[in-house]
Amino acid sequence: MASIELKNIYKRYGSGKDSNQVIHGVSAAINDGEFVVIVGPSGCGKSTLLRMVAGLEEVSDGEVLIGNRVVNNLEPAERDIAMVFQNYALYPHMTVFDNMAYGLKIAKMGSAEIRDRVDKAARILELAPYLTRKPRELSGGQRQRVAMGRAIVRQPQVFLFDEPLSNLDAKLRAQTRLEIQKLHRELGITSLFVTHDQVEAMTLAQRMVVMHGGVMEQFGTPEEVYNTPATTFVASFIGSPPMNLLKAAPNAPANTVVGIRPEHLEITTEGWALQVDAIEMLGAERLTYGRWVRSVSDEVVVIRSEEFLPAQTVGTTIHVTPKVGKLHYFDATTGQRKEQSQ
Repeated sequence: MASIELKNIYKRYGSGKDSNQVIHGVSAAINDGEFVVIVGPSGCGKSTLLRMVAGLEEVSDGEVLIGNRVVNNLEPAERDIAMVFQNYALYPHMTVFDNMAYGLKIAKMGSAEIRDRVDKAARILELAPYLTRKPRELSGGQRQRVAMGRAIVRQPQVFLFDEPLSNLDAKLRAQTRLEIQKLHRELGITSLFVTHDQVEAMTLAQRMVVMHGGVMEQFGTPEEVYNTPATTFVASFIGSPPMNLLKAAPNAPANTVVGIRPEHLEITTEGWALQVDAIEMLGAERLTYGRWVRSVSDEVVVIRSEEFLPAQTVGTTIHVTPKVGKLHYFDATTGQRKEQSQ
C-alpha cells in the first residue's frame, strides 16, 4: 500500500494563448490505506485528476507522488495501480476466472499463484459460484464485481475507481456501495474513487475532494464538508435538498449570503415569515417550500420536517426559526465561508 500526494497539479490542453486550463493548482495528501472520493458535477475535472494519477493524462505542472515516489514520467504499468472503470471492459469470450486472471497470465505468473489469487478475490466478492460463466450470463452488478476482482488479484498499492457504479440501477448501486466498503475494510488498499453522485461520496468516503470548475473547493471528511461547507458551491452541491442560500434573510449582514440546511429550520409561532408555495410528502419526512412575506425577493426557502408534525397549507403564512448554531455565512462576492456563525 502507499500514500498519494498531489502537489499543485495543473492540467492544460494546447499551448500559448489558445491553451485551455482545466485543473487549477490542486494539492491534496491521501494517507496510506485511506479511501478518498473525488466528487463534483459533470465537467469539473474529477476524472481528469484521476487519470493524471493513473498516468493516462500528462501533468502540465506539479507533481504526483505514489508511495513518496514522483511518478509524473512513469507509464501506468510502472505505477503499481489498478483501475476500475465505468465500462466493465470484460472479455466476452472469456470466463469470469479467465477475465480475472488475464493480467496475471500476461505477467507470466505461475498457475498455482494465479489460482490462489483469483480464488481469494472470488471469495471476497462472492463470485466463487460464477467463475466458469461468461460475462453475458451475469448481471450488471456481478460484472462490476468481476472488474473489481480483476483489479484485486494484481495486489496493487493503489485502487483507482472512475465512476464504477454509473451503469447500475439504484438498488444495485446501493448494494455495490456496501460491497466496496466491505472490500476496503478487508484489503485496506489506498483508494481514489470518482463520482458525480453526492450520496456515493458521503457514504463511501473517509475524506472527500469536492471539485468545481477544475478547482478543489474543499477537502475533508463527509461530516466536515456537510456541517462546515467552505464555499457556497459546496453548500449547494452537498445535501439533498441542498442548503438554503439566502440573500434576503432578515439577519443577513451586507454582502453576505446566509446558509441554513432545510432540516435546521423549525416551524414556530414567530420568526421568519414565509408564504407556503408547495409541499412534498416523502414518506417519513415532508418538504415545505415558502417565499418571504412582504419582500421583493423571489427566494425560495425549503424546510424539512418529520411527517408526524402537523402539515401546513399552501397559501398560508408560516413562521420558521433557525436552530441555534446552524446558520452559515458566506461572502456574497467570492462565495467563501466567513468565520462568524450563529
